[in-house]
Amino acid sequence: MADKLALPLLLPGPPPSKPIFQEQPQHHQPSNTSSSSSSPITPLLQELLLQHNPKTPLNPNPQSPDHLPRSSSVLQRRRTRLGKSGDRNRGKPWASDRLSPQGQKILQTLLSFKNCDFKIDEVLINLVHPQLQESDINLESLSADLLGIIKGLGFHGKFELASSVFEWMRNHNDSEFLLRGPVVSVLISILGKEGRISTAASLLHNLHKDGVAIDVYAYTSMISACSNNGRYREAVSVFRKMEEEGCRPTLITYNVILNVYGKMGMPWNKILAVVEGMKNVGVSPDSYTYNTLISCCRRGSLHKEAARVFEEMKLAGFSPDKVTYNALLDVYGKSRRPKEAMEVLREMEVNGFSPSIVTYNSLISAYARDGLLEEAMELRTQMVEKGIKPDVFTYTTLLSGFEKAGKDESAVTVFEEMRSAGCKPNICTFNALIKMHGNRGKFMEMMKVFEELRTGQCAPDIVTWNTLLAVFGQNGMDSEVSGVFKEMKKAGFVPERDTFNTLISAYSRCGSFDQAMEVYKRMLAVDVTPDLSTYNAVLAALARGGLWKQSEKILAEMKDGRCKPNELTYCSLLHAYANGKEIERMRALAEEIYSGVIEPHAVLLKTLILVNSKSGLLMETERAFLELRRKGSSPDITTLNAMISIYGRRHMITKAHEILNFMNESGFTPSLTTYNSLMYMYSRSGNFERSEEILREIKKKGVKPDLISYNTLIFAYGRKGQMQDASRIFLEMRESGLCPDVITYNTFVASYAAHSMFVEAIDVIRYMIRHGCKPNQNTYNSIVDWYCKHNRKDEASMFVHNHRKLDPHFSKEEECRLSERITKKWV
Repeated sequence: MADKLALPLLLPGPPPSKPIFQEQPQHHQPSNTSSSSSSPITPLLQELLLQHNPKTPLNPNPQSPDHLPRSSSVLQRRRTRLGKSGDRNRGKPWASDRLSPQGQKILQTLLSFKNCDFKIDEVLINLVHPQLQESDINLESLSADLLGIIKGLGFHGKFELASSVFEWMRNHNDSEFLLRGPVVSVLISILGKEGRISTAASLLHNLHKDGVAIDVYAYTSMISACSNNGRYREAVSVFRKMEEEGCRPTLITYNVILNVYGKMGMPWNKILAVVEGMKNVGVSPDSYTYNTLISCCRRGSLHKEAARVFEEMKLAGFSPDKVTYNALLDVYGKSRRPKEAMEVLREMEVNGFSPSIVTYNSLISAYARDGLLEEAMELRTQMVEKGIKPDVFTYTTLLSGFEKAGKDESAVTVFEEMRSAGCKPNICTFNALIKMHGNRGKFMEMMKVFEELRTGQCAPDIVTWNTLLAVFGQNGMDSEVSGVFKEMKKAGFVPERDTFNTLISAYSRCGSFDQAMEVYKRMLAVDVTPDLSTYNAVLAALARGGLWKQSEKILAEMKDGRCKPNELTYCSLLHAYANGKEIERMRALAEEIYSGVIEPHAVLLKTLILVNSKSGLLMETERAFLELRRKGSSPDITTLNAMISIYGRRHMITKAHEILNFMNESGFTPSLTTYNSLMYMYSRSGNFERSEEILREIKKKGVKPDLISYNTLIFAYGRKGQMQDASRIFLEMRESGLCPDVITYNTFVASYAAHSMFVEAIDVIRYMIRHGCKPNQNTYNSIVDWYCKHNRKDEASMFVHNHRKLDPHFSKEEECRLSERITKKWV
């Protein structure tokens, strides 16, 4: 896709003068956030991955006789697989009964210290009997005690003390032997749990520099630590370096990296390449591998691939468990396939697995995503009847579903019910509330929730910042998008794929296509692999510009194996055709949807309603609306707004009110778009007083009118020649903080000219130029057309001839164009 987006048509001109990605000082991301963001690779870890000492090969088999310590004849301790050590404490509260009596005593001594004002060697020296000669020390027992002490300190959260004990081992005369056990991997795991990735990276770097062989268990622990802290790119880098060094991954290593690939949204072919690689080296997948692969299918809505993995798992002799069924059910949910999800539930129950809260949450999500909110609420009732108490994810999923459908009252009811049930909102709940207020243009309420989040116990996560970016983007507030992005980086969050995708979408919605493509190029520059969401974001950007040819090329590239197109891909293609005025192509794609060649998802039918309405195709709009209802899918607020819009533009007031009544009866909350469509309908039908009444109503409801609202009302008064009222609305718009655009000024110019008030019309042009708004062809056309209509050709020609004095940017080409227009109009 990078090559195709390098076309001059898609990336015109140089980068913006102010780079959107300025270098910011790096901050540590708070460890209590649930962010999916990953920080850039730490310099120490990067150095470890890039450097390799040829004199000290990283032997994949550290138990080789060539690496036994020369100074010791003690048998080396048997190596255990990471996570399979047979430790009796595994999965249980940690106990110290495997330590020697002296080891237990030293552990308790270390745990009792309140500060670090002591020398660690003065404590640990007691592990060695003072009367023993160095050659008589039992290194096996010493190594076991030291490992147990580090585990005990890690269990009690004393990671600094654990690191000090490890450093003591490194400085011991027999360090080569003492470091041969799993102690390195154990310490890395401890540091990873504490979020100390940089410390863990520093440890590996220093060990590597000292010539200590880094084994598969240490590498696997490092990969797991990076993954558990959301630093997925670092995890992948460690895995690749591990393979380059000839250190052979274990089954656990492969399972961890597959999980990382899934969270990163890696293309399915890359995930399969890892599976083929593990099979080729003789490592067979286990049930955890298959469960992980099914989970990997969630991000790309790969329900067919998930079903194939599920069948392969059973053929390989593994019985699906509750985790398997829940993962598969979740894939169907995110793929908007609630019927298939219910079939998984039935199979699950037949095989003796009772649905859990996770199961029901996935099912509720499946129905809520498809707008089937009544069914989602029925599932909530069903789970309560079975004794399963809804949790924060249940409530948040329902809240988000009602918000997306435009049923704000129902969303608030769910939130109040959640609080009355004693269920504490989490970060996902706050993110849903931020999105709801932002989508309704209620920015004060949105920022109030954000500030409550920042000052409360629940810190903003990467999704919070991405939500703010998306909200400001869809409202065309590009300066706010840039501001939020800067604040996000100041807070320590490093942009990952989802942030890049959100920025591409946000800037394109603001009309800043160049900046959107700069974001995409920056994404590639930092080695973030595009996924389905990236392709869809770029397609949406192309669609807004009506660039349907480029959209078709992107779709072809996706089908060529990059990633599987989904319903949102075809939605963008429909928008590209509509904005490019390619009505016949739009109709042809619609027929593929109706015939089932492309699966007629509800979201595709809703898009057909939207693009047909926007194109003024009444019959096609109604056909798509009827097909949506026939399939049992509920329309959302966007769909209903499209119906009101096309009926309003056709002056079909009764039909528009039928839709409005349906909205009110069904619990939909009218949006600003709803009100703007109604204002437009009344202004064109001559009932401009009703248009202003609607403006007053929405302001009372706390909804902030936008430029479209005011421009519509200015047009209504201007059309009737009531220029004082039009000017009054203009001043009200300015006082609200909105800047008039060229449409605002052109409305005044056309209205004055239509009533032969040419002096006033020219004064408006002077005013707009003085306030930084450049006139366009419509501005000048209005003046010369009305001069000609009133048989005042000479005045029209004089206006054109003298206009260079008024507008210094008035070109010779524009003067010639207008002169030709006057001649044609006069003839």
